[in-house]
Amino acid sequence: YDVRHYDLTIDYKPGSNQLIGRTVLDAVALTDLNEFTLDLHGLMVSKVNVDAVPVSRFWTRHGKLHVRTDEAIEEGELFRVTIRYGGRPKAIPDGDDAMGWEELTDGVIVAGQTNGAPSWFPCHDRPANKASYRIAITTPTDYHVVANGSLVSRHRGASTTTWVYEQDEPMATYLATVQVGRYVSRAVPGSVVPITAVLPQHLLERYDLAFGRQPEIMDFFVRC
Repeated sequence: YDVRHYDLTIDYKPGSNQLIGRTVLDAVALTDLNEFTLDLHGLMVSKVNVDAVPVSRFWTRHGKLHVRTDEAIEEGELFRVTIRYGGRPKAIPDGDDAMGWEELTDGVIVAGQTNGAPSWFPCHDRPANKASYRIAITTPTDYHVVANGSLVSRHRGASTTTWVYEQDEPMATYLATVQVGRYVSRAVPGSVVPITAVLPQHLLERYDLAFGRQPEIMDFFVRC
């Protein structure tokens, strides 16, 4: 199968590194399917639903979420899978390094290349299977969230804020990212492509020294 679109809804508490998530993926079957797998590392799945056919069983083992259906999903059929899951995400070991979800002293970063995407959402972790994304992250209001694509909405509640990003151009799973921290943002003027700097407040005065030539660099990339 190939995934065409991911819709990620995540509630994250930085203090306890606690994540509660729902992933909805739209896919197409490349052959008849009675069973399929998704990649997911170290997180507990509580519910799986497939809109096309009833789910008879699901289980996780060795970094895989297995889903078995009562009836076959036919080749060429579009189907939607909804997974509810949660836990305390952590990076996936990769030789001498680790990829994916990295808890910081106060926040989180995600660097998914090469195999880090399953550390925070169930996915078909194949670089050739590119998909579009909608990523909604809810955190305490004093945190700033950055994810792929364009920020389309930001809704503030009593003590939390939900940030919604949309990435329309298909991309590989390892490129999916989210950054959560006590950041401020600043528009960077003078670039032919919009640039926004997101960084800790105490580093703002040093930004121009380190990254002041970014508009010039971007202009060079556009011309080349």
